[in-house]
Amino acid sequence: MNLEAVTSNQHPVLPAAASAKAGNKQQQNQNLSMMKSIIKEIQQQNSLMERPGATTEKESVKKTGTSRRDFLKKGALGGIALGGLMHMSVEDTIAQTTSKVSRASSPSDLKITDMRVAVVGNVGRTAIIRIDTNQGIYGLGEVRDGADERYALMLKSRILGLNPCNVEMIFRIIRQFGYHGRQGGGVCAVEMALWDLCGKAYGVPAWQLLGGRYRDKIRLYADTPGANDPVAFAQTMKRRVEEQGFTWLKMDLGIHVVAKETDTIVNSKFWDGAAGQYDLRDYMGYGNTLHPFTQVQITEKGLEGLAEYVEQVRNAVGYEMPLCADHFGHFDINNSIRFGRAMEKYRLAWLEDMVPWFYTDQWKTVSDALETPTCTGEDIYLLKNGFKPLLDARAVDIIQPDLATSGGLLETKRIGDYAEECGVAMAMHMAGTPVTFMANVHCAAATQNFLALEHHSVDSPWWGNLVKMTGSQPMVTNGFANVPLDSPGLGIELNEEEVKKHLHPRAKGYFEPTPEWDDKRSHDRLWS
Repeated sequence: MNLEAVTSNQHPVLPAAASAKAGNKQQQNQNLSMMKSIIKEIQQQNSLMERPGATTEKESVKKTGTSRRDFLKKGALGGIALGGLMHMSVEDTIAQTTSKVSRASSPSDLKITDMRVAVVGNVGRTAIIRIDTNQGIYGLGEVRDGADERYALMLKSRILGLNPCNVEMIFRIIRQFGYHGRQGGGVCAVEMALWDLCGKAYGVPAWQLLGGRYRDKIRLYADTPGANDPVAFAQTMKRRVEEQGFTWLKMDLGIHVVAKETDTIVNSKFWDGAAGQYDLRDYMGYGNTLHPFTQVQITEKGLEGLAEYVEQVRNAVGYEMPLCADHFGHFDINNSIRFGRAMEKYRLAWLEDMVPWFYTDQWKTVSDALETPTCTGEDIYLLKNGFKPLLDARAVDIIQPDLATSGGLLETKRIGDYAEECGVAMAMHMAGTPVTFMANVHCAAATQNFLALEHHSVDSPWWGNLVKMTGSQPMVTNGFANVPLDSPGLGIELNEEEVKKHLHPRAKGYFEPTPEWDDKRSHDRLWS
């Protein structure tokens, strides 16, 4: 349907005979009667279409011979201006007669008009962004967990007025404002929202825009925080399998589970106790110091304690289940290798983030020394100058991008495709809300060498309620995410009431206006 013709300020031209007399009353009455009859018929069709098992408009046209296009054609030929239809305004008339037409019926005319934020209390704090358009449709994205929403808001002035369907072009404009770690969160949030918008505009799922899908279900691995009691922890992991249906498990296997025992950690007093990689008391503390510079070591007693931990889990879930380990702690490569060799008899699926990702040579040293696969990537931004050096050197066995840092959906697919060429598999890290989760699902569906996607909020009773699935499938079924097959974009809409319940205590509100970010105040070009 050409809505431009309908919404034009120019009304359809009256036939010469009618216009000559400023409207023949009899002719007008006949035309009005015809219009009313057609509208009534369309209303009846709309009512039928809204019922379960309703026929499509195409099927209805075959049966009745009437469609909205026929209505507009007859209206023009009948010689009645739409503005005069039953004394309704042009806007009201169009709203009635096109009530079933997609508001995104003209993707080439889409323009970004606004960006707003709602910060929820997920994994500390996570900002959901909404990008609005001139056609009433919007896209959802998410700034990575623990990142500042201003990483995204600063991009608003750089994308206003642009067509959101030009995803690649906009990404090239904004990618310079991202970086490794949480600093990539703003660019990735915008990129997510653009694919959501583009999919809605064209009426297709995001995976279709990425080239199609390899799979209909996405294997999830359940992230599980560590506990001091290895037996109790093993039972938790067993429930993941038997009650929740997971077929891949990850455990927080770091020094924090043994650090309180005597003689497990060497040189910990230097740090006033090295409690683990999440000890972020100050900038110069253990948790904020790069691995080679801590001088902390683990003793044989410490290794035995960690081995008992893993053994209890293996006894509970068996060896048929892939089992991987999260951060070990901040140790040099010698202690990383000692730890890895102590774990080899348990045949773990991977050891994660043993050394900082940018120490390519150290990663290769560790990987070459161990039989257990090594894995890193959650803090890396982009393929170039990020994942590519690791992959070119074959320094790790598995890459693990976090889509909310790595560059968004398309860049992550590129990373996965390049890894595939290098013979390296790709797992995906995720600790955000269902918005990022579903973005990952679409990307995983479109990437051949994908292994498994992290589900970080398995134990949160409200996490899944933050969104509503717009298709016919639930989000997760028995440890697998369902790829949306019959809903556009990311396949979700926010559950507004639920999101409002879980706003961060310091959130400014629910998608409040952000006019202070409308104006660009810098010259961004990187070359002369």
